[in-house]
Amino acid sequence: MTAATVEVVTSVPAAHRTRRFALTATALGAAIVVVSVVSLGLGQYWLTPAQVTGVLLQALGIDTSWAPDAPTAAGVVLGIRMPRIVLGLLVGAALAVSGVLMQAIFGNPLADAGVVGVSSGAAFGAAASITFGLGVFGMWTTPAFAFLGGLIAVFSVYFISRSGGRTEVVTLLLTGIAINAIAGAGLAFLTFLGTTSTREQIVFWQLGSLNGALWQNIALVAPLVVVGVAAAVAVAHRLDLFALGERTARHLGVRVELLRVTVIVMVALLVCAAVSFAGIIGFVGLVVPHLMRMAIGPAHLPLMVASALGGALLIAVADLVARTAVPLADLPIGMITSLVGGPFFLWLLLRTRRRAGGWG
Repeated sequence: MTAATVEVVTSVPAAHRTRRFALTATALGAAIVVVSVVSLGLGQYWLTPAQVTGVLLQALGIDTSWAPDAPTAAGVVLGIRMPRIVLGLLVGAALAVSGVLMQAIFGNPLADAGVVGVSSGAAFGAAASITFGLGVFGMWTTPAFAFLGGLIAVFSVYFISRSGGRTEVVTLLLTGIAINAIAGAGLAFLTFLGTTSTREQIVFWQLGSLNGALWQNIALVAPLVVVGVAAAVAVAHRLDLFALGERTARHLGVRVELLRVTVIVMVALLVCAAVSFAGIIGFVGLVVPHLMRMAIGPAHLPLMVASALGGALLIAVADLVARTAVPLADLPIGMITSLVGGPFFLWLLLRTRRRAGGWG
């Protein structure tokens, strides 16, 4: 076999993976645009895709003949539906990328952000704000307490599980289970203390919703998500090395403990930013990375990008269903993602068992 032949043989798989990633990313991007335009038009105030496009172009200073004359159309599209869609795209991207990070750092395809207590901590913080009627930050009090609760939970897990300057994955996992149990008990107690009204608010917040999204919310969430995703992309190559095993990664120059701490901080940042304004939305960080991994392979850099697009698309579709499935009602978006993620999780468990030849 000549050197030229060897070069062709070894380059074909890489070229094939690159092509699959390009096709997948293009398809996801196009689907996001289509779903967003359709979602901007559907609802109690119905608009055609052409009218939606006209409103968007007029907002950019481009006059069109097919844009509706009624000012209500622009108000509905730009002031109500657009913030909701943009927030959903940010939340979906943040949750999906956090799932990739958790699965990479734990070396476990069943890991997600809930393992380190982020979601339960955020739920406890939000419940405390609602139950005690705190108004420290005005309309942003509940999101702020949710963000703070998630951060406290994840850093508690990390510092409790750390010993001798190192953090073992098994210890981290068990500590996360304990913190989740404590936060769950605290959440139940706060629900018990609350009034009927506050209980309804707590339950609704836990189910997840993008209802009431505002541009001010996006101004806070967007920088956190952008920074978190950019940091995740920056460590993607080291995560590829980490997948070879901790000992091998150390020999290749990876500072394993620093990488683990960095990833946990990024997960906390992404998930807290997402759940602060949208509530608990489950299974996105579990389902999307697996689908993208099956589509384009395990390399973390393309996986991060594809998962961000896939998570954004999943939330956009789920929110469209939440708004339109039942007339004059807004379904909890977390319920819809769980309906998708639950069966997928069961399928994944059965698939893993078949490949391993049993549970043992």
